[in-house]
Amino acid sequence: MRSALDIANDWHTPSDEPPHVRHADEDLRTQGRALRRAIPEVYRGFAGLRDAALAPGALDARTKELIALALAVAESCDGCMAAHADGAARQGASEDEVAEALGVTVMMGGGPAISSAPRAFAAFRDARGRREADTER
Repeated sequence: MRSALDIANDWHTPSDEPPHVRHADEDLRTQGRALRRAIPEVYRGFAGLRDAALAPGALDARTKELIALALAVAESCDGCMAAHADGAARQGASEDEVAEALGVTVMMGGGPAISSAPRAFAAFRDARGRREADTER
């Protein structure tokens, strides 16, 4: 069985990505270590934020991991999905709980997409118009 990191790395190192996105011999973990060394205070701050946000409170840790997993799907963050799927499993979430949380994510992804799609289409049309105008000069 493949690890969550292997799955996340599949997304982060596809062979068809341009060179500025893909680093042929580096996986996500290696890239993360390099950035962590460059900006350790940011990583420490993020770790503190993560720990505080996921700590049990009015919501238990399992519920918080399910929320984080749903948001990871909404953000299309494969590394986040792997991390919070692991967190949900670690907190004892059932397959049914995860499936229902993901069902809500699917439902919510439809409405915002319908609201955002016209703006994205308009932005594309504007960008295409600018490119066409630049090539005519």
